[in-house]
Amino acid sequence: MTEEPETELLDFFKALADPSRLKIVGLLARQACTVEELAALLNLRASTVSHHLGFLKHAGLVSARAEGYYSVYRLEEKSLREKTKRLLSPRELSAAIQDVDLNAYDRKVIASFSREDGSLMEIPAQRKKLEVILRYIVQAFDPGLRYPEAKVNEILSHFHEDTATLRRELVGSHLMERQGGGGEYWRSKD
Repeated sequence: MTEEPETELLDFFKALADPSRLKIVGLLARQACTVEELAALLNLRASTVSHHLGFLKHAGLVSARAEGYYSVYRLEEKSLREKTKRLLSPRELSAAIQDVDLNAYDRKVIASFSREDGSLMEIPAQRKKLEVILRYIVQAFDPGLRYPEAKVNEILSHFHEDTATLRRELVGSHLMERQGGGGEYWRSKD
């Protein structure tokens, strides 16, 4: 059974999210140690060190081998390097947002600036919000079709009376393109 990437990432960070565990990793990076040695070096109880080693072992960062009556722990350097490279890759980090609704902000902005009929109460002054509204408006234009300026103004008037600003912003944001001054308009390729 393999762990979900998000669970593995969380386990990795949890294992390293404690000052004592970080010190244990640092000590094991220098040399292999027993629980008793680590406890003495860190001024901790052996049971506490064992608890921390359990976290690190679960994350695959340390391993133990029996040596007489003792277990000697060592840092799994190769595992640390491989996990760091893999878990902190953009692809793996992106997997952590798989259940996040990436359109929630856009819906919130659209709801804040539009009426029930879809028209705008106002054109946002804040650039980030304006970009959301422009992406919302451009959906009224069919990809691949060319529109004369009069038709563009007619469509935009359903959203707001200031069609010139909307037209200029759609072109300036590269959501629409235009031919010449007052010629045809079309939706940019997505």
